[in-house]
This record gives sequence, structure tokens and C-alpha cells, in this order.
Amino acid sequence: MADDSTGHSEIGGGGAELRQDRPHSARMYDYYLGGKTNYAVDREAAEEVTRHFPGIGAAARVNRAFMHRSARYLAGHCGIRQFIDIGTGIPTAPNLHEVAQEAAPDARVVYVDNDPIVLVYADELLNSSSQGATAYVEGDVTDPGSVLAAVEESGCLDLERPVGLSLHALLHFVPDDRDPYGIVRTLLDRLAPGSYLSLSHCTPDFDPVAWAGIVEVYHSAGTAAQVRSRAEVLRFFDGLTLADPGLVVAHRWRPQAASGPSLVTDAQVSLYAGVAQKA
Repeated sequence: MADDSTGHSEIGGGGAELRQDRPHSARMYDYYLGGKTNYAVDREAAEEVTRHFPGIGAAARVNRAFMHRSARYLAGHCGIRQFIDIGTGIPTAPNLHEVAQEAAPDARVVYVDNDPIVLVYADELLNSSSQGATAYVEGDVTDPGSVLAAVEESGCLDLERPVGLSLHALLHFVPDDRDPYGIVRTLLDRLAPGSYLSLSHCTPDFDPVAWAGIVEVYHSAGTAAQVRSRAEVLRFFDGLTLADPGLVVAHRWRPQAASGPSLVTDAQVSLYAGVAQKA
């Protein structure tokens, strides 16, 4: 299961608690991607997830590849020059701004997270092109009003102009009792007409037993998780116009040569993805 982190971090005493003594979802995702920003406790939990679902590493890479394609599509095809990436997670090159600025050097990106481990590596998100800009702000997706206030305070974006809102591999860490649909509506309501939502979300549709086991691994590590059916994921796009090919398993969204794993099945990916525009 990917995690670009809801920002449900623990703060205590004199500073941020990096949770080095128990599995951390962002570090587990880093491990799935083959990264090195993880500890033995993360690797053990990630291997337990892998026992339930051997395709988790491929699914994480497919998710990253979807993020790259959607950013190129929004910057290169749709003319979007501003992005908000909520639940950034541990930086993994190329990051969203690098992809967007390759298509449009003047693109501006605000990254949002409040996980202490992400803050440690946030400098890697600030290497903008000279024509564009990037910023990192602290914010928790479950408090969308505060997120938007922090984005505005950064001065990096003009929310009166269209924005690409990226919620990649994030909302399956926001259970129903935190009102994920209301969160998305609140965020979109504040964005200008012509803005886009780019979203990916894990699903149990192809292997419910395996995903029940994965959710339990995360719960045991102290991370809330709730995977959703295609119909449930589709609800996040209510009132928006989905770009072709609609809501599909992520490797089927505008596939390109050498863009992530190609010889995978829908069941191995188990991740829905879509991009949609606000009227």
C-alpha cells in the first residue's frame, strides 16, 4: 500500500517523534519503491504486507508512474501551472515539480505534509527551476481548511487561478469516520474553475482477502487504513468531469512506454486512478 502520508504524526516533548521504534507507513512505501530511507522495523512490516500481496512493490511503482504521467498531462496538455501535492511523503526523484517543470518550466508546486520524517527531507523538494517555484508547508489533509490557509500563506500559488490538486495514494489512509469525501469537497470548493483533481487509491476489488490482511498490518502498526471499491473511489470525483479514460486501474491511465511496470495485471496493481476537471 502506498503512502504519501496523511500527516498523522506524533509530536511530543521537545520535538517531533520520528517513530523509529515501530513501522512507519511513509518509510514502508519507500521500501516498496526500493529506497533506503527505512529501518528494520519498517522492512519487517513491509515484508508482512508482501506476504499478503506480492505485487505491492509493483503497485507502488505503478502509482509513481501514474503521478508522473498525470503531472505531464496537466502541465503539458491542460495548461496547469500550479499544483498542490497533499501527503507528499519521503521525496523520491523525480518529484512532482521536476516532472511538471520539465513540461512547463514556470510551474509552481506547493507540497503539503506534517509528518516529521518528511520535513527532514523537505529540502529535496525545493530545487525548483528558475522560472517556477516550489514550497513546502505543514498541514494535515483531515483539516483541509488549515491546509488551504497554509498554501495561501506560502505565497507560492494564486488560488484564484486553476490548480492541479494531487491526492495520490493518500485517501486510503483516511477512514470514513474522518469524512474523506467531505475533505475532498472542501478542498475543491476553494479552487478556481478549471482546476483538476488527480487521485489514486488502493482497492480490495481484485483480492479482498489479501487486502483485509494488509489493512490489519497497518492497523497493527498504528496507521488507520481503509481500502475502497471502484464505486467508492468514483465518489471522490462527484461533480467533476473525468478525463479519458476515466477511473481505471492505474497502469491503464494513458499508458506510455517506459512509464512504470508494464507487464502487470489489474489484480497485481489494485490501485484505481483518475484525473478530472472542475467546471
